[in-house]
Amino acid sequence: MRTVVHLLRHGEVHNPEKVLYGRLPGYQLSGLGQQMAKAVATALAERDITYLVSSPLERAQQTALPIAEQLGVPVALDANLIESGNYFEGMRVTAGDNALRDPRHWWVLRNPLKPSWGEPYRMVAARMILALNAAREHARGHEAVAVSHQLPIWTLRCTLEGRRLWHDPRRRQCGLASLTSFVFEDDQLAQITYSEPAAHLGPGTGLGA
Repeated sequence: MRTVVHLLRHGEVHNPEKVLYGRLPGYQLSGLGQQMAKAVATALAERDITYLVSSPLERAQQTALPIAEQLGVPVALDANLIESGNYFEGMRVTAGDNALRDPRHWWVLRNPLKPSWGEPYRMVAARMILALNAAREHARGHEAVAVSHQLPIWTLRCTLEGRRLWHDPRRRQCGLASLTSFVFEDDQLAQITYSEPAAHLGPGTGLGA
C-alpha cells in the first residue's frame, strides 16, 4: 500500500524590514506568496490528497488555504510542524545590519550542534518525525500535505536520509512553496522527492522560514 506525505514549505512572506521572523506572530504571505500558494494548489489538483495539515503559524495556514478550497479538504493543525524558535527573531541578519557580527550575540553561536535558536536539531527532527507519521496514518493508502517551514523540513529530510544535521543554511534544498515528498510502501519509507511547483513565479525572499 502506497502513501505519500508532501511536506510543503510556505510561500513568500511580507517582510519589508527583512528581519528573521521565526515564530513571531503577524507575518503573513505577500502578494507573491499568495500566488505561490495557488500555484501549489494547482499542481496538486489531480493528486489523491485526503488529509491536509498545517503549522499553526499564519503564513503556513495561508499557504494551505488554496489547497483546502480546491480539494474540499479541511485544514488540521499540528504544533509539531511549527518553525523552530530563534534567538535572533526580530533582528536583521543579512549583510549590512548583521546581528551575527555583533560580539554581544556570539555566545549563542558557540555550539553548532545546539544552534542559535535554542532547539537542538535532534529535537526538531523528533517532532517532525511525529508529524510525518501522524500525517501518514491519516492518509494511509492516499496522500497528505503538511505545511511547515524550511528548517524543520530540511532537518527531517537530512535525518531520514542519514545526513549530518549540522549544515550550512545556504545549502538547504527547500525553496519557497517547495514540496519535499515522502513516499511510503506500507510503513517503509521508499523514496524522497523534491519539486518546486511555484518556481516560475520567481524565487522571492524569506528569512526564518
